[in-house]
Amino acid sequence: MEERPPAAEPPAAAPANPWASRTVTIGPDGIARCAWGVERDALYRAYHDEEWGRPSRDERHLFEMLVLEGAQAGLSWSTILKKRAGYRRAFADFDAEVVARFDDADVTRLLGDAGIVRNRLKVASTISNARAVLALRDGGDSLVGLLWSFVGGSPVDRRAANLGELPAETAESRAMSKELKRRGFRFVGPTVCYAFMQAVGLVNDHVVGCAAGDEIRAAAGDEIWATAR
Repeated sequence: MEERPPAAEPPAAAPANPWASRTVTIGPDGIARCAWGVERDALYRAYHDEEWGRPSRDERHLFEMLVLEGAQAGLSWSTILKKRAGYRRAFADFDAEVVARFDDADVTRLLGDAGIVRNRLKVASTISNARAVLALRDGGDSLVGLLWSFVGGSPVDRRAANLGELPAETAESRAMSKELKRRGFRFVGPTVCYAFMQAVGLVNDHVVGCAAGDEIRAAAGDEIWATAR
């Protein structure tokens, strides 16, 4: 009987999320950062170090980030960061009162602007979201107050050991999504809302050991909850 070679062992399956076990990475400058904040370009690193996760109660900034997180759907965040200046120029530096007055002619103009994501639904949603911001004001509420209400007014500190411990959505982001949609906002699904919460510091999702995360905790003091709910 002919001898046959042993069957080859099947290759090991690639992890579903190769980033899941990543913690902090020491950059060329010796600073410990979340791995995603090191392995990108200078624009990405600056965003990680100077903005992501830092509590914001500025309405214009919150409106901007809500728009940009919605614009990212189906794209990379790097793409959006590179177009951020274009968005600020195209949408009046995210002045909701100005954007709310945009009409069909403005939509047509914006769809020809290479400085933004030229998607009709995303462009239209920015205008409708600006109108929703004004409707909140008219009702005696504010975008700042509404958004921060989903974390009880204080940022949540998840203290994740690695990137795999960070959720894609939470009960809070689902509640936010439902309420924002009820209020007339668009491109605000639960995943978009959680990414927004991370970006504007409603949650501090810098992994343990990240210098930026530690700085945010020190600055917030007792305001930050010890652990995520």
